[in-house]
Amino acid sequence: MSRFGKVFFFSTAFMLLSLSNKAQVRKFSNEFLNIGVDARALGMSRSVVSTVSDATSGYWNPAGLVNVEGYDFAIMHSEYFASIAKYDYLSGAMPIDATSAVGVSVIRFGVDDILDTSELIDRDGNVDYDRVNLFSAADYAFIISYARETPKEGLSYGANVKLIYRNIGKFANAYGFGFDLGVQYHVNKWNLGAVLKDVTTTFNAWAINEEELLNTPAFSDTSQVYFNEAPEDGIELTAPRLIIGIGREFQLDEKWTLTAELNSDMTFDGKRNTVVRSDFVNLDPNFGFELGYKDFVFLRGGVGNFQYEQDFNAKESLAFQPNLGIGFKYKNVAVDYALTDIGDQSTAVFSNVFSIKVKFAKKN
Repeated sequence: MSRFGKVFFFSTAFMLLSLSNKAQVRKFSNEFLNIGVDARALGMSRSVVSTVSDATSGYWNPAGLVNVEGYDFAIMHSEYFASIAKYDYLSGAMPIDATSAVGVSVIRFGVDDILDTSELIDRDGNVDYDRVNLFSAADYAFIISYARETPKEGLSYGANVKLIYRNIGKFANAYGFGFDLGVQYHVNKWNLGAVLKDVTTTFNAWAINEEELLNTPAFSDTSQVYFNEAPEDGIELTAPRLIIGIGREFQLDEKWTLTAELNSDMTFDGKRNTVVRSDFVNLDPNFGFELGYKDFVFLRGGVGNFQYEQDFNAKESLAFQPNLGIGFKYKNVAVDYALTDIGDQSTAVFSNVFSIKVKFAKKN
């Protein structure tokens, strides 16, 4: 067994032994990790699994890191729900030698300055606004990626180790751990890719601050009437997710290029509202393209997030999310912008996404 196989085997065994009997697979667990990063990828409706080849590969498909030639950095910021929620991403990657590379990614999705009014009314029934505090509910992920080329030309594989921290003010927090595996194969102008996220089921171990809850007047007073109980500590599992993609690169002429990709996102955590849905597997297709001119300006588009909607007559219709993006690259700096959900077509919340990528040559 290879060194990578041994590490993976023992890490999986340790994870399974650490899970308690209360562990449950939760639908949409750690969903902040599935929002997507990089304005280029989001403009293409997340259809980049087979073609990604920069620092963002650590998120989309770690196998793509083998294409990094120097020091790659990427940063992104986006906001949701009228800027109430903020989503930030930072990553870096570099080659180790001629056949392998590493990367690091940091993600934060959070809502800050939430009003804590649980102690607004004191024990005597008086309203005291000085007792109002602020807290944040935020999710963090720290991803370490490794990729390596195989002896077969065009074939590479990669893996992620994910460390997760989730916090809800002073009331609860969780620590999590998981793995991703990815592969890419490039032959002629065709690109094939697949990534299995949460391959051993990623877990979050939650700790509830019962003392803080029980000492909160709003909670303790209602518990006497509604028999509220403080939630128990437990382990939340994230089921595996398989994403496969196929892409093609076209050289239209000396100035114009076209890259197109079709992805299929498959989940196994119970029936979801997707095109193909069942209790065993759900299938959500995405398609995106990138039209480039002189490797300087890029126009991107895509469609995905297909969902069924019901009107007042209970009649179902298929909604989708169209995305649009534009990018500029000058020498080693790329600036990208994406507008997701054009015209508010789908049930998703549209957002303006900006990202910047910088490359530095690696000295021999």
